[in-house]
This record gives sequence, C-alpha cells and structure tokens, in this order.
Amino acid sequence: MNKIIIAPSILSSDFANLESEIKKLEKNGADWVHVDVMDGHFVPNLTIGAPVVKALRRVTNIPLDVHLMIENPEKYIKDFALAGSDIITFHYEAAKNNVDYLIGLIRSYGKKVGLSIKPKTKVSEIEKYIKDVDLILIMTVEPGFGGQKFMPDCAEKTSEIKNISKQVIVEVDGGVNIETATYCKKLGVDALVAGNYIFSSDNIKEAIASLR
Repeated sequence: MNKIIIAPSILSSDFANLESEIKKLEKNGADWVHVDVMDGHFVPNLTIGAPVVKALRRVTNIPLDVHLMIENPEKYIKDFALAGSDIITFHYEAAKNNVDYLIGLIRSYGKKVGLSIKPKTKVSEIEKYIKDVDLILIMTVEPGFGGQKFMPDCAEKTSEIKNISKQVIVEVDGGVNIETATYCKKLGVDALVAGNYIFSSDNIKEAIASLR
C-alpha cells in the first residue's frame, strides 16, 4: 500500500456529540472510523453496541472499521453487519475453535473480515488464517482501555504476517502517536488506529496528517 490508512478510534471521542465528531474526522482526512466494541467480559471495559454503529452509518459514508473485543462474537456478527459495518474484526482469542466459521459468516454479509490478536498471541497461532482474511489487527497494548504505552515488539509481528501474505492489511492499535507511527510505517504497517493522539489534539487535521 502506498498510502497509510488512518483510522481514528471513537473510543476517545466526545460520545455526547458523536455525529459532529465523525463529521470532524471526515473533514480532516480520516480514512476509516475505528469503532471499539467491548463487552466487559473479554476485556475489562464496556462500550457500545450495534445500535450506535447503525446511528453512525446514517450520518457518514466513511468506512466503519468495527473491532469486536467480545466473547461469543458469532452471536453478534449479524447485528453489526446489518447495522452498516464495512469491516468486522473479531479476536482470535475469543474464537479459537470457531475462526473458519466466523470468517465465512462475516463474508456471507458481504463485509471485509479482520482477525485481531492480543500482545501475547504469536503469529504462528493464526498463520493458517492469514490468507483467508482481509485484515490482521495487531494489538500493541492490552485491549480494553485507551492511553496505554505502545509495545514495539508487538508491532514487529508485521514482518511475519507480510511474509505469509503481502495482500493482507496489517493494522496496529494501541499507543499510536507520531513517534510510534513512524516506527510502524518502517515495519510495513498499512493502517494505524489512533484515539487519544487525534482527539486530544488542538488541530485534528494536523494530527491525522502527522501520522501519515
């Protein structure tokens, strides 16, 4: 990929003004909107569900990059697909015995498929699925809360993934700022998820541009 994809995470946005926050991202150069879905079980935090994705879909045409940090993702794929998600990413750790089924289920709704791994999960554990998905999401922090410190050794999994498939999009999520983005790009990362760095900036356009 020539152009790095910037996917701001709305986890760090003003939830009381989500429509205006999304419009702000559109206006200032975001490529995707990253939607963190947490259930309070798979990760120790609780966020939003399919109704919010549906509401976002009504106010934007920007691709919705939906990251399911939930147990039993198979129960909710239909809801998120029908709500208007463009990419649906589930966690390998939440579906180790169900990965092939989930890939097929997401594809049956015409959506792109993402597979995410936590920091301690090795690329070798997901190797056989890499060519079957559109995106691999590498967590560079422990999933659940924003504002954590970036783990460079996790981002280094990019080269292993790219050795298996040059076509798959490698996305990094966690602790992304201008310094860590530069590191990720050198590794060959295709997409960056950033929350605090973008939404805490006084100039969102400059923040997004700086990550490129």
